[in-house]
Amino acid sequence: MAVQKLPIAKAINESLRKAMETDPKVLIMGEDVGKLGGVFRVTDGLFKDFGEDRVIDTPLAESGIVGTAIGLALRGYRPVVEIQFDGFVFPAYDQIVTQLAKMHARALGKIKLPVVVRIPYGGGIGAVEHHSESPEALFAHVAGLKVVSPSNASDAYWMMQQAIQSDDPIIFFEPKRRYWDKGEVDTESIPGPLHKARTVRDGSDLTLVAYGPMVKVCLEAAAAAQEEGKSIEVVDLRSMAPIDFDAVQASVERTRRLVVVHEAPVFYGAGAEIAARITERCFYHLEAPVLRVGGYHAPYPPARLEEEYLPGLDRVLDAVDRSLAY
Repeated sequence: MAVQKLPIAKAINESLRKAMETDPKVLIMGEDVGKLGGVFRVTDGLFKDFGEDRVIDTPLAESGIVGTAIGLALRGYRPVVEIQFDGFVFPAYDQIVTQLAKMHARALGKIKLPVVVRIPYGGGIGAVEHHSESPEALFAHVAGLKVVSPSNASDAYWMMQQAIQSDDPIIFFEPKRRYWDKGEVDTESIPGPLHKARTVRDGSDLTLVAYGPMVKVCLEAAAAAQEEGKSIEVVDLRSMAPIDFDAVQASVERTRRLVVVHEAPVFYGAGAEIAARITERCFYHLEAPVLRVGGYHAPYPPARLEEEYLPGLDRVLDAVDRSLAY
C-alpha cells in the first residue's frame, strides 16, 4: 500500500528501513539506536532486521560518533548518525564544523562526505536541561553544511530519503514534540526537492513563514485569524540552509506582509536572515516591517516554564495583528 497514515517518528523509521534495504552502504550509528531502538524509538526494529554491523550502538561520545562517521564516509559508506538530544551535539560541534563541513572544499571537490546527522530538537516535552535546544542557526551559519527540518510525516519520510542520497553532509533536525503527529505518507510519490519551501495554506493578507515544530502553530494561527476575517498564507520553509528565498519572496509580493516564526531565540536566529533578505528583495512591496516571533534570548527554562518560553498561538496572532495594523 503506497499511502499510509503514520506518525512522524514511524515515517522516519520507515524511511531509514527503505534506505538500508536499497543501499547496503547505509549505516546507522548513535547512542541506544540499536537494541533499545532509540530513546524515541525512531530506530525501533532496525537492529533486529539489519544486525549490529549496520545499526551500531556507540559509546556516549558524540565527537567520536561523528568522527567515526566521517571516516566511514571516506571509505564509501553513507552513515546516518543520531545525536540523542539537541543539547548533546556540542561535543561533536568541532568535528561537524571543522571536518564534516569543510572536507569537500579542502579537497577541491574530490572528496564527498555523505553523512546525515539526525538531531531531535526543540521543546515541548517537559524534559530536563540540555534536552530542548534549538541550535539550527549555529549550523545554518556554517558553509558546507545543509540544514533541514520536516514538519509532517510525508516530509519526514521523503526528506530523510533525499538526505541519505545526497553527497553533501546534512544536519537533519527532527521536531521531537511532533514525533507522534500523524499524517499521510505516499511512499511512491516524492513531494518535491529537498530544499524547496512549500505553501501549506493560501492567503492574501499576510505570510507566516515557519519550519519544523512551528508550522503546526502557524496553521492554527491562520485558522484562528480566518474567524476574524483575516486571510493568512503559511509557508513551510523545510530547509534552513539553503533557504528558498524565491518562494518566500513570491508569497510576500502577493500578501505584502511577513511574520517569521521559529522556536529558537529571535536574537541572531534564522528569522533575522529571512527578514533582512526579504526586506532587500521586497522593499517596494512591503506594507509593514518584517516581524519575528521566537524564543527569548535566555537559556531554555525548566519544564514548568517552557510554555511561557515557547512561541504559541497568542504570540503569533499578536504579531499578525501588529503587522496588519500598519
